Amino acid sequence: MSVTITETAAKEVQRFITEGDYDENAALRIGVAGGGCSGFSYSLNIASDYDEANDMKTEQHGVPVVVDRKSALYLEGTTVDYYEGIEQRGFQFHNPNAKKSCGCGNSFST
Repeated sequence: MSVTITETAAKEVQRFITEGDYDENAALRIGVAGGGCSGFSYSLNIASDYDEANDMKTEQHGVPVVVDRKSALYLEGTTVDYYEGIEQRGFQFHNPNAKKSCGCGNSFST
């Protein structure tokens, strides 16, 4: 799998799944979409859909993680972490392929 989630991120995802109204097939879906101020934007969703032909699925720290094959090209080597501090909190992407990213950290270019 091209994307890794940290144990801290996995705990936060597990909290979302536990507190939400999701079925037993719920997984963290990580992807990339066109748009954002730098060209591409990251996406995180809790989803139950999985297409074996187009998606890659692993389990990390007890959380099922799904990445579509097209997004995987842009996310190779990326780590998703969860940060909680005084100034901000949320998921952060550490993408070694990003040549440029915006100030909010939610979009990038390659």
